[in-house]
Amino acid sequence: MSLPSDAVIVWEGDSLDILRSFPEDIRGEFGQALRAMQEGERPTCDTRPMQSVGSGVFELKLQDSRTWYRTLYLSKIDNVIYVLHCFEKSSRKTPKSDLQLAARRLSLLFERIQLEKKNEKRTHKT
Repeated sequence: MSLPSDAVIVWEGDSLDILRSFPEDIRGEFGQALRAMQEGERPTCDTRPMQSVGSGVFELKLQDSRTWYRTLYLSKIDNVIYVLHCFEKSSRKTPKSDLQLAARRLSLLFERIQLEKKNEKRTHKT
C-alpha cells in the first residue's frame, strides 16, 4: 500500500520571483500555507475564494505593518496546485490589473491543460 503523494506546485508566469521578493517572514508564512495544501490540509493563513478571477481560484492573505500580500492560486487539479499570481497591495481593494493578470494566466493554464490532455490521448492511441 502506497501513501498518497504530496501535490505539486506549479508557478505561473513570474509568481515565484515575486513571492521571493517578499520579506522573509511573509515568504515563510506563504511557504507554510502552500506546504499544508500540498499535504491535503487547510492553508495556515487566511484565504478566500476569488470568483472575480475564476471558479476554483482562491487568495492567500497576509499583511505586515507596511502592506498587504496576496497569492492567488487555483485549487488542486490532478494533484497540482497552480499559483497564478503573487502581489502586494496598499489598499483594501485589489487592483484591477492584478485580477486581470491572474484571469489571463488562468485562461492560458486551462488552454495548456486541454492541449496536454489532447496530446495524451493521441499518444495512447498509437
